[in-house]
Amino acid sequence: MEANYKFIPCLIIIFVQLIIIPCVVGGKVPAIIVFGDSSVDAGNNNQISTVLKSNFEPYGRDFYGKMPTGRFCNGRIPPDFISEAFGLRPFVPAYLDPMFNITDFAGGVCFASAGTGYDNATSEVLNVIPLWKEIENYKEYQKKLEAYVGSKKAKYIIQEALYLVSLGTNDFLENYYSIQSKRASQFTVEQYQGFLIELAENFIKQIYQLGARKISFTGLPPMGCLPLERATNIIRGHGDACNEKYNDCALRFNVMLNGLVDKLNRELPGMKMVFSNPYELILQIIRNPSSFGFEVAGVACCGTGLFEMSYLCDKLNPLTCTDANKYVFWDSFHLSQKTNLIITNFLMKNVLNQFL
Repeated sequence: MEANYKFIPCLIIIFVQLIIIPCVVGGKVPAIIVFGDSSVDAGNNNQISTVLKSNFEPYGRDFYGKMPTGRFCNGRIPPDFISEAFGLRPFVPAYLDPMFNITDFAGGVCFASAGTGYDNATSEVLNVIPLWKEIENYKEYQKKLEAYVGSKKAKYIIQEALYLVSLGTNDFLENYYSIQSKRASQFTVEQYQGFLIELAENFIKQIYQLGARKISFTGLPPMGCLPLERATNIIRGHGDACNEKYNDCALRFNVMLNGLVDKLNRELPGMKMVFSNPYELILQIIRNPSSFGFEVAGVACCGTGLFEMSYLCDKLNPLTCTDANKYVFWDSFHLSQKTNLIITNFLMKNVLNQFL
């Protein structure tokens, strides 16, 4: 069933599609299927016992109907824009959201969980859905899909859908580099990166065995430039500059991810996998925000813009900005809707266009 979202007028939607994002109707992709963390979570964490939630104001204030859906953003996130660009619904619903069912999920579904990572130990930090459970939910979805549309059409949707995979940042910031981390005593950072690459490869092979053939694998952002990490740098007496150690870690890991994409494209018959790397674009936006129409890049819109995220980012905070479009970041860890749109434009033009 459809959610009771309030859509903006049709003429505005047409304008946005033509001018801002590619308008593609009736393309080769029948559905968008999403795995990952808070960069792509559409609200699955709403339904689990965790402190990492965002289903309250001011989150979602620029979403349809000003609804806080559980997206860690003031509005839409990349899968929503990508779905719209492929001529599908302008948002991808969360699998655990009770407002939706298989009639909605046939055209796209999100299994992502904020706070998760490739490493199961990462999901345990904030008690969120581990990646293996996202796969189990996907298997359940396949059964429901077959019952709804029949085996032939279900197989077509599964094989022709575009799979968006976006995670990894939490493995480093919430796990490896955290004070209480056990992984840091077990691995050097290079060894841990290799460990995560093995887990990523196993994950891709699992969903490949389940039918996935078109996959966009997202790289890490310059995670040392997140407002939270810059604020932590200030506390440590290093000024408000980006944490270059974290950025270097992301750069190295992205090289490894790119190599994994090449490897799996060679090894897995019928696989069409691309590496969607937002690192350089996000870094450009942070370094030259005015070139992209922003005014603020060092702090986020919500609260002081330094530490607030999830429950610390609430509607009672008087310091929250009035116009998130002026900010690169919405909260201390997540990008604003406008930044998400710019990234989607870039990926659609330079990477995902080959799936059109």
